[in-house]
Amino acid sequence: MNTIVVYYSLEGNTDFAAGRIAAALGADTLRLYPCKAYPDRGFRKFFWGGKSAVMAETPALEPYRFDRTAYDRVILGFPVWAARPAPPIRTFVKDNDLTDLHIAAFACQSGSGAEKAFAKLQACLPADRLEATLILTDPKSKPDEQNERNIRAFCAALDGTPA
Repeated sequence: MNTIVVYYSLEGNTDFAAGRIAAALGADTLRLYPCKAYPDRGFRKFFWGGKSAVMAETPALEPYRFDRTAYDRVILGFPVWAARPAPPIRTFVKDNDLTDLHIAAFACQSGSGAEKAFAKLQACLPADRLEATLILTDPKSKPDEQNERNIRAFCAALDGTPA
């Protein structure tokens, strides 16, 4: 199955995970960048990111290339902000027809909220359900063997092979 990992990363955790998943599946990657960057430190990071997520904003993205006809599966990756997907993912989903594609998702979090974020994401998607989901806790900044096992299991589920 031709697969692309489409993701947004603020602090590098989602970028790290996207690279691991893409390598395991032989997938392409597409990193999304908002035209106006989110603050990445201190109170402003949580305030502006959380506000943008809660308000279901769809920020403008820097130009990117995505040919939906080249893929059978899209894996969406994002940090969890206020129990929601980071807004650039919402923009991508809104701006692209993902009908008839297999869709999976992974979320990187420091605390909790990924399950609710997947439900919010699912509400925006044309598919009946996400093919697979993966929750990681700070995979780059706090390496953990459990995250590695979870990535392998996620990829195996998508690939149809034993973990």
